[in-house]
Amino acid sequence: MAVAERRRLPQIAAAADEATPPSQPRPRAHAKKKRRDWTSELRESLRSAADLAKAFALTPAEIEGAARAEQAGLPIRITPYYLALCDKHDASCPIRKQCVPVADESTTIPGDLADPLGEEAHEVAPHLVQRYPDRALLLATDHCGVYCRFCTRSRMVGDGGGAVSLDKLAPAFAYLEAHPEVRDLIISGGDPLTLSTDRLVRLLERVRSVKSIETIRLATRVPVTLPSRITAELVRALRPFHPIWVMTHFNHPKELTAASERACLRLVDAGFPVMNQTVLLRGINDDPDTLEALFRGLVRRRVRPYYLLQADPVKGTGHLRTSVAKGIEIMERLQGRLSGIALPKLIVDTPGGMGKVPIGPDYVVERSEGRTLFRTHRGVTVEYLDP
Repeated sequence: MAVAERRRLPQIAAAADEATPPSQPRPRAHAKKKRRDWTSELRESLRSAADLAKAFALTPAEIEGAARAEQAGLPIRITPYYLALCDKHDASCPIRKQCVPVADESTTIPGDLADPLGEEAHEVAPHLVQRYPDRALLLATDHCGVYCRFCTRSRMVGDGGGAVSLDKLAPAFAYLEAHPEVRDLIISGGDPLTLSTDRLVRLLERVRSVKSIETIRLATRVPVTLPSRITAELVRALRPFHPIWVMTHFNHPKELTAASERACLRLVDAGFPVMNQTVLLRGINDDPDTLEALFRGLVRRRVRPYYLLQADPVKGTGHLRTSVAKGIEIMERLQGRLSGIALPKLIVDTPGGMGKVPIGPDYVVERSEGRTLFRTHRGVTVEYLDP
């Protein structure tokens, strides 16, 4: 597709594969309700404490948390789609706990950090972070469809800046052009798929003009929180910029809806590998049965469970974090129950931006010269001899 043709794509994506409207209008009584498009959903999102009070039977902790979030904390935004997945009367609902603020967000515990991954310390140009030799992170917007209460970048998302212009990204691209060792670019934010299609296309055109960038990863939660965004128009617009990998973020089986399945399958069918990074969250998904159901459901939708992430120590998220030991225990329970394609790596993204570390159960019972004794998931020990 020519660049000029891509730029003529409409900014507001129409819902894909809709039936062609009839040539003659139907009687009003029989007219179908018009489907809400993704931009309408964003406009209609819950954004305030008053909005939450209308939508939920709020607990005192949620009332206090909503007031704090509205005044000084991580902003509130819940799309109508994601709201529909929440239990309006049960504060323990695993979807509700991900998006409705609570009073505990004002509590700081030992180890909490405003910037747990050291992104500010590793910023090599405005909006560009490099923590590894061969890859970098480009922060293209501060907006998301839903502001998750455990957000790693709660220090900056939703601060009103919105999409970052190409002019403001010029120093970042100059850095990438001067450092050809960076071959993999992760585009994140905020959520880059909340950008208009036209703006996203122009951004990807600029990325592809950097010849040393081999792969692009789009870090997005819209398949989970705003699946109407994944339109036929969007995937047509993105395909010329392959290889693009989509890194998404399902945390609970309740998020595996028919709408999210359509979004994932549309991406996969268009040649976009979809990888999932689940955050381990207390009281939401921190048990093996829940995660087994999630990972099996993802694989059925051709989404690869990639990481199970120990929650980052973001200030004000201690109530949602588990111990490291809990994650290891869960992985031991899942080993042998799930095939390799359904079993993610358990990862700790170490504080200060020192990089990701895979962890897990220790299956080595004993080591000696040329000999290793393993414990299997069946509970038996097996000897392995080196050649």
